[in-house]
Amino acid sequence: MHRRLVLSLLAGAAFAAPARFAWAAAPTAADQALIDQVQTYLNGLTALTANFLQVAADGSTRTGKAWLQRPGKMRFQYDPPDKQLLVAGFGLLVYHDPDLAQTTNIPLSSTPLGILLANNVVLSGDVTVTNIDREPGEVHITLIRTGKPQEGSLTLVFGTNPLELRQWVVMDAQQRQTRVSLYDVAPGGPFPDSLFTYQAPSPTTGGG
Repeated sequence: MHRRLVLSLLAGAAFAAPARFAWAAAPTAADQALIDQVQTYLNGLTALTANFLQVAADGSTRTGKAWLQRPGKMRFQYDPPDKQLLVAGFGLLVYHDPDLAQTTNIPLSSTPLGILLANNVVLSGDVTVTNIDREPGEVHITLIRTGKPQEGSLTLVFGTNPLELRQWVVMDAQQRQTRVSLYDVAPGGPFPDSLFTYQAPSPTTGGG
């Protein structure tokens, strides 16, 4: 079960049937100003570390540490006793489950979080903003790849004072949500490439 939930976290609908997403009306001037602000913020986000809390669709929770370095790199390392590892780098998302002795590779460009990790984040054209929700102290912006709703949606949650990424929610094609909240966020980097590369354990050492 954990394996499927982790994969749905980033791969969205790649493991489910096609979904129907509601298309938003054309953004208002205020909405467009917010979209432009978020786009500028994301393109200025280079590298960070954070602790995270992951809440799956079934209510189960997992914690760990995350490293993010744009463009295209991220590492999710789960706290014990979870041994799974998820890394994004060099165009691939790699998920390793040592308990099952299985490693899964997914093109990063086919995952919702590929939008966040893009070299140049553009929230128009190839990406469509389908919804904006404003709540006290935060805003929620939901994105899909234009014309590809079957790949899932990504909702980014930002604090507004100052603008800061706090959370993201991946919705798969069966309307299952996986929510990741970031805390103890700190700037960092540059990190070594090895942090974002999965190295298969040596058969002689059994290391991870």
